[in-house]
Amino acid sequence: MLDILVQEENERESGETGPCMEYLLHHKILETLYTLGKADCPPGMKQQVLAFYTKLLGRIRQPLLPHINVHRPVQKLIRLCGEVLATPTENEEIQFLCIVCAKLKQDPYLVNFFLESKLKAMALQGSASVITEDMIKDQESVTTDTGQPGQPEETPAAAGAEHMEKEDELPQPADELSFSLDELNVTSPPESSTACPNQDYNLVNSLLNLTKSPDGRIAVKACEGLMLLVSLPEPAAAKCLTQSTCLCELLTDRLATLYKALPQSLDPLDIETVEAINWGLDSYSHKEDASAFPGKRALISFLSWFDYCDQLIKEAQKTTAVAMAKAVRERFFIDVMEPQLMQTSEIGILTSTALLHRIVRQVTSDVLLQELVYFILGEHREPETLTDINRHPLRHRLIEHCDHISDEISIMTLRMFEHLLQKPNEHILYNLVLRNLEERNYMEYKPPCQEDKDVVENGQIAGAVDLEEDPLFTDLSPDNTLSAQEWLSASPPVSPEHPKNDGKTEVHKIVNSFLCLVPDEAKSSYHVEGTGYDTYLRDAHRQFRDYCVICLRWEWPGSPKSLEKCNLEASFFEGHFLKVLFERMGRILDQPYDVNLQVTSVLSKLSLFPHPHIHEYLLDPYVNLASGCKSLFSVIVRVVGDLMVRIQRIPDFTPKLLLVRKRLLGLEPEGPIIDHMTLLEGVIVLEEFCKELAAIAFVKYHTSATP
Repeated sequence: MLDILVQEENERESGETGPCMEYLLHHKILETLYTLGKADCPPGMKQQVLAFYTKLLGRIRQPLLPHINVHRPVQKLIRLCGEVLATPTENEEIQFLCIVCAKLKQDPYLVNFFLESKLKAMALQGSASVITEDMIKDQESVTTDTGQPGQPEETPAAAGAEHMEKEDELPQPADELSFSLDELNVTSPPESSTACPNQDYNLVNSLLNLTKSPDGRIAVKACEGLMLLVSLPEPAAAKCLTQSTCLCELLTDRLATLYKALPQSLDPLDIETVEAINWGLDSYSHKEDASAFPGKRALISFLSWFDYCDQLIKEAQKTTAVAMAKAVRERFFIDVMEPQLMQTSEIGILTSTALLHRIVRQVTSDVLLQELVYFILGEHREPETLTDINRHPLRHRLIEHCDHISDEISIMTLRMFEHLLQKPNEHILYNLVLRNLEERNYMEYKPPCQEDKDVVENGQIAGAVDLEEDPLFTDLSPDNTLSAQEWLSASPPVSPEHPKNDGKTEVHKIVNSFLCLVPDEAKSSYHVEGTGYDTYLRDAHRQFRDYCVICLRWEWPGSPKSLEKCNLEASFFEGHFLKVLFERMGRILDQPYDVNLQVTSVLSKLSLFPHPHIHEYLLDPYVNLASGCKSLFSVIVRVVGDLMVRIQRIPDFTPKLLLVRKRLLGLEPEGPIIDHMTLLEGVIVLEEFCKELAAIAFVKYHTSATP
């Protein structure tokens, strides 16, 4: 039969229906085949019917689905698919469903034939007059072909009459579908839960059932079919998909199940290094894997399903995407992940934070990213105060974990925030930092008439920390090679002839300020090749260009908000995130090397953002800080003051420092333990960080100066 139809179509002009096709359509041959397939009589007939439908839709070029005698039996056959898992016909079922999905992808408007709720809605609104005989028969198929046990098949006329009687008895709500399927004699498919009573998008429900197939290939095919359906642009289909099917519940319930199946304790390094996950290629054999670890199978399954949810939301029509992402946030992030992140067990915190970090790295859908960001940081955008930093408990807890008693937890949480900052979402940076810098109230505002006095005062930079008066510097030895006054003023002061232009000091002064911060006897990089400032310039240039691309659509201002419009009277609080980072930065000489690397890495990423207030607050040493305010530069100045006091007490400081640097670079073999190792490693990180900040300031200035 199929060969005849294909040959007939090939012999005729395109779009012309031949006599054989006319016969097939008018004599309802597909209905007859469906009946035989449903009864599976003779045995094996269901398989043959599914294969025939698949080939017919796939090989005939003219559009068949708009014909009622095609889409109605197709619709009935769809309901037979996925009813029972692991049946002999599973392969034919998925092939058939996928060809229907492909046809809908070609002509999205055809999806309306597969939304049975449209008929029910018309019945509800009293549109009986426009329900044709065919539609009533179709409705009969809805009421009798859904596998209700013990229900004898009725004649179409009886079913239609019963349907019309029921319709008269029903309430007439204005525009919502408020009655259950029980009133239409429809039961939910076996796999579905009571949470979704309106089963009226059977194509989706059959595919959802087949995603649970024990055969991985069938499950992947079903996932591909769903991917096609969620991307259809028809609003009615999108609404039906999210409101009348179990799609959101299935996605999130499976995420939760797979997450709960993970071991309580996983090595963060294993979570991070497990190979790139692709949802369609979840074929993992533990026996063949040399780098297997306990829980690897479960981890790959969880990350694969998360990747599928992410891709599904990325491809989906906008309203579908939003609904699915909200479901993931409410039913998985909040219900399942948050209790894990808020626990007190250190092993539990470390594992759950490492998984959150992996999710942050892996997410690519903008809509899901938005929900993830709101989950982690909350939706607040007004400036923080010290009293309300606990408004979003999870945000507060994660920021506190950046300064945890466990270095592993601190490093993992800092890494999570570092990757979060690199995501293309404006709310992340605004919530963590920018909302607190909006009013520029970190600056001390002096009336213009005092300008001359303020610019140069006793040869010192206005507003800079006076180290001579700093209690940390009182016991400096007089033969110190570089006095505090000299190294701070190594960068020439701003002169009255060259006043500051709206927040941009001449760049060489800023660069010198950072490069001269660490005293000469605490510098070791010039003894080792390839550790110069120029390598940071290249990196900063590349990274800054990447950040500019991300921030282009956020329409940030090119220059700081004018001081006249700022509320400088309000007390300044840098925000919980910067507060913790500054506290950790202040302890750089007493912290492990790995922690220091991570803290400085997050601060340098923040400094790269092309926002004028971030640049001013983190990268301009010449800012007139208001009383009691800290900036990144003032924190480093304090650290250097502490360092200069300590240097005096350590014999052979410079040779030891050089040896430690060479060991860190692998230029010297590991030898006997050196005293003050933590301090010496901290000094090396501090020197490199100052070079990095100088490079970032230089690159940012020149990029903004050139059109």
